[in-house]
Amino acid sequence: MTTISTAVPALAHGDDHGLQAVLLDMDGTLVDTEEFWWQAEVTLFAELGHALTEEDRAQVVGGPMTRVIDYLVGRTGVDLSPADLTVLINQRFVDLLAGGVPLMPGAERLLNTLAAHGIPAALVSASHRHVIDIVLRSLGAEHFAFSVAGDEVPRTKPHPDPYLEAARRLGAEPARCVVVEDAPTGVRAAEAAGCPVIAVPSVAPIEPAPGRLVLPSLEQVDLELLQSLVASRV
Repeated sequence: MTTISTAVPALAHGDDHGLQAVLLDMDGTLVDTEEFWWQAEVTLFAELGHALTEEDRAQVVGGPMTRVIDYLVGRTGVDLSPADLTVLINQRFVDLLAGGVPLMPGAERLLNTLAAHGIPAALVSASHRHVIDIVLRSLGAEHFAFSVAGDEVPRTKPHPDPYLEAARRLGAEPARCVVVEDAPTGVRAAEAAGCPVIAVPSVAPIEPAPGRLVLPSLEQVDLELLQSLVASRV
């Protein structure tokens, strides 16, 4: 597993109930790449003779690629293997990233706030390592203790494995790690791991639920809010 820094920031254990870390999704949460994924899928399938709809978009948002491919093959009946489709979609996506990746509103401020207060942040994505490394050129690898990619865990989202792995590597309790997500798939993964969740929906709607706060923008996320989500679970 590729790490972003050689050392994980020390956690503040003096408060037995406080916020220990923030675990952040990438696509659609910190960077505005969900449109890139959708354009890669739409244009490829159009060339293959299949028109995708906004309803399809709501189904594929949040990955992982295996789930997306299974859905698109079932939906269209396209005569290509899942392995070939994965390669073609990933290549189109990477080509679209060549001009850089726009950050979501509030993303840079949130990352700078965490750094200023010594709160470790980890990037937890269903995207594969080569995609994360490209996006980090725009997002800034220095903001994260490390990143966990979808191809580096036995099971990726919606399973809890990626978030459990991030908490384990930080030496943190999942209940004291706030997850920030944009897609239902990622929310399910975080909640299965036992983490409090802030959801900022990008495409598919997400309903509020116990232990889950739904907001319209990252611009509303500050340190006080993050700390309150952990404290409310004690």
